[in-house]
Amino acid sequence: MTTTSTPTDTTPPAPSATRGHGALLVPAILGVVSTLVVIGVLRMEVPAEATFPGPRFFPTLLAVAGYLLTALLTVHYLRHPDRATAGEHRTHSDWGAFAWVAGGFLVFAVLLDLLGWILGAALLFWCVARGFGSTRPGFDTTVALVVSSGIYLVFGTGLGLPLPSGLLGGL
Repeated sequence: MTTTSTPTDTTPPAPSATRGHGALLVPAILGVVSTLVVIGVLRMEVPAEATFPGPRFFPTLLAVAGYLLTALLTVHYLRHPDRATAGEHRTHSDWGAFAWVAGGFLVFAVLLDLLGWILGAALLFWCVARGFGSTRPGFDTTVALVVSSGIYLVFGTGLGLPLPSGLLGGL
């Protein structure tokens, strides 16, 4: 009678200096996006007759909030790395959802001038809803068009900041 034994290694892997710091990718991306917002604010042409708050006010607030959140997240993940313990189930990335959301943002950025704010933002909303698992495309499209139209009106009439009208500009 022969017995076979399989070696079982129950010891946790040795900690390394970079283990558990994968979550630092999120503040890194947020820092890059905040920097892009600052570059956009600095390159923005502001009419001389613009009064407070002006077109640079809200993007500046977003950039400051982005940098603050970047610093807080970085400190958090450096002090408390996201290490898995033995036997702990780790979540996995949903690359399909990521593709819908990232693709939606990419299409929105590329086609904003052509489609205009209302159609572009509605398409972005629909893609994000689809990425998060919505199965009601008609309802999502209706909500997306209502929300993007409302934002268009708020910016155009309430704040005096015209958004791109695109294909619907001649109507």
